[in-house]
Amino acid sequence: MNKMNQTAIEKIREKYVEKEKTDIDILRELDAKVHNPANAFAYAFGTVSALTMGAGMSLVMTDIGHSVGIGGNAAIIGVIIGAAGLLLSLVNLPLHNLIISRRKRRYSKEIIALSDKLIENL
Repeated sequence: MNKMNQTAIEKIREKYVEKEKTDIDILRELDAKVHNPANAFAYAFGTVSALTMGAGMSLVMTDIGHSVGIGGNAAIIGVIIGAAGLLLSLVNLPLHNLIISRRKRRYSKEIIALSDKLIENL
């Protein structure tokens, strides 16, 4: 059996062998529990705020307001909607940081204890 086949066999075998969770894996999972929910919120909230701002811009810059029945006030309503979207996008980062700080407080004792244990074992 040549080296290339042996490497391919080992890679396939690794997919099916049950691995034990090590402390570093647990530490990575805890770190992900801190950051992933905040990142998911920031992406979703940022998308909503960008779409809101874009809806306001399209009301101001096109005649779509007449098509949906807003009439002559489409530009004013568009500015208001666009400003609301801009305001939402401005508060996205502070909300993201707030979520991270709260989750850090929740998981900090576990993360510090586990990281101290790992540092001692080095």
